[in-house]
Amino acid sequence: MGLIEHRFNDNLITTNVDKVLNWARQSSLWPLGFGLACCAIEMMAASASRFDISRFGAELFRASPRQADLLIVAGTVTKKMAPVLRRLYDQMPEPKWVISMGACSNAGGPFPTYSVLQGVDKIVPVDVYVSGCPPRPEALLYGLMRLQDKIRRENTVLRKERVIRAGDTDPTLVRAPVPVEG
Repeated sequence: MGLIEHRFNDNLITTNVDKVLNWARQSSLWPLGFGLACCAIEMMAASASRFDISRFGAELFRASPRQADLLIVAGTVTKKMAPVLRRLYDQMPEPKWVISMGACSNAGGPFPTYSVLQGVDKIVPVDVYVSGCPPRPEALLYGLMRLQDKIRRENTVLRKERVIRAGDTDPTLVRAPVPVEG
């Protein structure tokens, strides 16, 4: 009989590294709020005591993109703000996710003009779209739960980088180069 046999019967859990990492990532999202219009008020309401976004581990809104892993774009994105949004996204560490919140962020809303970006997915890859004008805080919480489901299913060891090339509207998965023997 070994020294530690039968000492950890009830306290032993077997799993793989992907599940543990995904559980930690989904349970401690640190959002960077990019509130541009009326949707930002609903995003702030979602973090208040009535709706309590902290139940999902996302209560710590960061002021710096280098400390955040979730970008919530809430409101009308103009073409003048698009480079700023892209710079903030590029400064976020991997893994990073994006929630597009509201009709204006999703598709330009009621502003089909030259100065309004017709969908934030032309600038950054979007993981979850939250519809509404403005969407209720419950809708943002539902979108956050769908993002947590997506994170739970991700493969963490061989995660592929998402890139939007110039002229494309959808993110492209970048594959690692295959070594050529010669």
